[in-house]
Amino acid sequence: MFIDRVELTVSSGKGGAGAVSFWTEKFVAQGGPDGGDGGRGGSVYVQVDNNTDTLTALRGRHHIKAKNGRPGEGRKKYGKSGEDAVIVVPPGTQIFDVETGEMLLDLTEAGVKVKLFEGGKGGLGNMHFKNSSNQRPTYAQPGLPGITKQVRFEMKLIADVGLVGYPNVGKSTLISVLSNARPEIANYEFTTLVPKLGVVEFNDYDAYVMADIPGIIEGASEGRGLGHEFLRHIERTGTLLFMIDASNYRAMDYQYTTLLEELEKYSSVLGKKAFGIAITKIDAMSTDEVNEVTKEFLNSIGLKPNINLASYHINSEYLSYGNDESESPRFVLPISSVSHINTEPLRYILGDFVKQQKSQLEK
Repeated sequence: MFIDRVELTVSSGKGGAGAVSFWTEKFVAQGGPDGGDGGRGGSVYVQVDNNTDTLTALRGRHHIKAKNGRPGEGRKKYGKSGEDAVIVVPPGTQIFDVETGEMLLDLTEAGVKVKLFEGGKGGLGNMHFKNSSNQRPTYAQPGLPGITKQVRFEMKLIADVGLVGYPNVGKSTLISVLSNARPEIANYEFTTLVPKLGVVEFNDYDAYVMADIPGIIEGASEGRGLGHEFLRHIERTGTLLFMIDASNYRAMDYQYTTLLEELEKYSSVLGKKAFGIAITKIDAMSTDEVNEVTKEFLNSIGLKPNINLASYHINSEYLSYGNDESESPRFVLPISSVSHINTEPLRYILGDFVKQQKSQLEK
C-alpha cells in the first residue's frame, strides 16, 4: 500500500532523577553525600533509508517514544541513559509540527540521520550540592522532561522529470517504455492510482528519474479526482512533461490550459517549473495529419510552428520555444509510446533538460 502522509505523536525520553544518598561504610566515621546523577532521556532520530519508498511502516503507530533515563544511585553511580528512538523514512520526507504548521525537517539525502527531539537532561545527585554551610544536602534534581509533539510526516517523491496530463493520455505507457518501471496499463481512466518512479538511462553513464502521478482533471487543485492528492510529488522535479492526447475528446488547447491553471492554483512553485509538451497517441495518424494537428495546437496556444515536427529524428535545439524566464514550453514533440515514434528523441531531449537544470542549481 502506498502511504505518503502519517500523523502521530513523537516523544523524547525524560531524564532520570538524581539520587539522594550518603556514604555509609564500616569504620568510616564521616561519610559524605554520594548520590549519582540521573541518566539522560533518549532522543528521537530520523534515519533516511533509500530502500524505503513509502511511510507504510509508520501507519497505525499512534505514539513513538524514546526511553526515559534511569535514576542515579548511591556510591556516585550514574543512571543509564534512555534508549534512542529511530524513525526510518524514505528520501523526500518532510516533518511538520501539526499545531503550528512549522516544518521541522526536510530530508532529501539518503543515509542521513538527524536528531528530531533531544532527550531530557538527567538531574544532578546530592553529591553536587555539598558546601561549607551544608555538609549533608538532602536535595537532588529531578530529571528534565522530554519533548512531546504531534507531528505529520509527508513524503514527496524525488524525481528529475514529472509527467502530468489528463487520465489515460499515455503517461504509464511512456514511463514503461523509457524506464525500468512497470506500472499497470489499461484502456480506461485512472489506471494509475499511486505515483510511480522509473529510472531512464541515456548516453553511456547518465540517467534521470521520471515520476508518473494519477491524471489531473478540472478542479484538481480543489480536490477533484486523484491528481490533487499526489501533486506534491512533482513539486521537487526540475522539469515537467505535459502530455496532451491528440485523440482525446477534450480539445488539445483545453487540456494544455487546464493543466497550467491547475498547477498554478495548487502551487506557485509548480506554476513556475520548466516544462515541455509531448503530443501523444499519434500512431493512428499519417505524417501529414500529425503535422496539421500539431500546427493547429501550436497556433491555438500562441506558438509559431517552425519545423516538420513529425520527423523521427529531431535535434532538441530546433524544438526550443521558451527560455529560462518565459512561461512557454521548452519543446513540443508528437510521440507514440506504443509504436515508439519519437520516444528515443524524447529520452535524450529530457536528459539534456535535466542536465541543464542541475547545472543551473550548482551555479
